[in-house]
Amino acid sequence: MTFLPRSLFGALALLVLLLMHVYAWQRLVRAPRLPRLWHRLLTVVLVGLFLSLPAAFAVMRNTPLAERLGLTTTAFVWLGVLFYTILLLAAVDLARAAAAAWRWARRGGGRPSAPACAMPVGEAEPAAVPDDGVSRRELLVRATAGAVVLGAGSTALAGWRGSGDITVPEVPVRLARLPRTLDGLHIAQLSDMHLGMLVDGRFLRDVVQRCNSLRPDLVVITGDLVDAEVPALGPEMGPVFDLKSRWGTLFVTGNHEYYSGAEEWVEFLRAGGMRVLMNERVAVGEGGLVPDASGPGLDIAGVPDYRGGRGLPGHMPDMPAALAGRDPDRELLLLAHQPKHVYEAAEHDVGLQLSGHTHGGQLWPFGQIVRLVQPYVSGLHRHGDHTQIYVSRGTGFWGPPMRVAAPAEITSIILTV
Repeated sequence: MTFLPRSLFGALALLVLLLMHVYAWQRLVRAPRLPRLWHRLLTVVLVGLFLSLPAAFAVMRNTPLAERLGLTTTAFVWLGVLFYTILLLAAVDLARAAAAAWRWARRGGGRPSAPACAMPVGEAEPAAVPDDGVSRRELLVRATAGAVVLGAGSTALAGWRGSGDITVPEVPVRLARLPRTLDGLHIAQLSDMHLGMLVDGRFLRDVVQRCNSLRPDLVVITGDLVDAEVPALGPEMGPVFDLKSRWGTLFVTGNHEYYSGAEEWVEFLRAGGMRVLMNERVAVGEGGLVPDASGPGLDIAGVPDYRGGRGLPGHMPDMPAALAGRDPDRELLLLAHQPKHVYEAAEHDVGLQLSGHTHGGQLWPFGQIVRLVQPYVSGLHRHGDHTQIYVSRGTGFWGPPMRVAAPAEITSIILTV
């Protein structure tokens, strides 16, 4: 598995953002032929909003949330509005192109149209330009631009209102090798909280309280817990160690831990008493989680995210190392941040993989793009003859503080025989 260098990825992302802003400016400012004052004012606003995005990314990982003076909030709210603005503008342009193609087909394809001077008798004259110098076409363009902005803003507002609504789906999963003594085992899955970007300890405390109210046997966190470095976010992280369950909390890294100092975060979480699985496994025994066991039972393995192999010893995902020496008759559960791990999981006879990463798309219809790079976007699926995978929509959000048709969740996994 290879990745673009982070600097190249950042440059490409910046280019895409620039092109999005240019397209929005072309269709919302230039095409409507606005009065000069409005043209200049909106141009300055768009330039400022564009610059706010790289600035927000630059400060969010090493600056406490309270010290950012609203920069990241403004930038990422705008990113959500921009996403739906581009989506609606593209839909309008596609509709116009389809209408033009239909008119072209009605005229008989390539037949030349009659010269303007040979207008048939009785055909209407071109619309006159009103006294204020604005033609009907320009009025239509302005009305369309206004409707797009209103639609994008309304969708973003609805998504913002829904971003804090955390659902608690109960997901029963039948596992063939699970012993009857573990029938009904309850696992609470948290994923993709992205603490430190736009949410802090208050959000974390609420999540912990909700999770504890489920009274699970085990809590698992499948990556992207943090989006800031330990010095900036560490003081807010106390509540994560208040998670309560019969057998404690297991954690595997996601890709965003590697943007925020993964080695320091692994050390921080371990120092607080959390079990971080780095190509390791534990077994469910009578006394709780034990390093190894044989006979009927359940093994839980965890691998780091794919990005862990970029220069960090021991952080490259290595499933054979995590499973070496295990009893193949025992049921096997895998914690892996990205759903694409399921291909290798199926080869190693994993019964159930728990993943996150996709956010369920977060902003409809972005999930359709996610499907191009991940085999599953959300929910429970069977992969092959034996392996199942559950993909969480995530407990928090990333980027725009919005969720549209992809509510956040704390997942209640119930293992059954």
